[in-house]
Amino acid sequence: MGSASSMLTQYDIEEVQQHCHNLFSQEEIVSLYHRFCQLDRNAKGFISADEFLSVPEFAMNPLSQRLLKMVDGLNFKDFVAFLSAFSSKASMQQKIELIFKVYDSDCNGKVSFNDIMEVLQDLSGSFMSNEQREQVLTQVFKEAGYTRDSYLTLADFIKVFGSSGLNMDVEVPVD
Repeated sequence: MGSASSMLTQYDIEEVQQHCHNLFSQEEIVSLYHRFCQLDRNAKGFISADEFLSVPEFAMNPLSQRLLKMVDGLNFKDFVAFLSAFSSKASMQQKIELIFKVYDSDCNGKVSFNDIMEVLQDLSGSFMSNEQREQVLTQVFKEAGYTRDSYLTLADFIKVFGSSGLNMDVEVPVD
């Protein structure tokens, strides 16, 4: 795939399709490639954090700083793999894995009470006090059989959220 300015070959398209578990059609991958090239303003073959921030929906997201850690420096193949978690065709496990990575900001494979508190702060801002967030989260941990000192692994996340019926389908614009 080389630089972002090169054309995708049929082999490249099929390779990317395989890499993202066939969640996007070949036409969608070509559209995503064009969007990738628009974002990759310097045709370096990857997208920087600053280039991601040029997408208004991304920049306005309360979790944008956490997401930037995940997307800074993505090449096209990894860009499509990242977006695949937002596809309506993605499995619940794939979606939960993405959420887990958002919470696991230090990338240690575990999420602590404090990690979740930080995300809640980002999401709720001044609508909730720290005391309210702490009370709610303590209760959620308790009901799930965990304490404030517990560390949740990806398997714990899948157990807790996999059967919750969460609808995480977000339409990924490919045009």
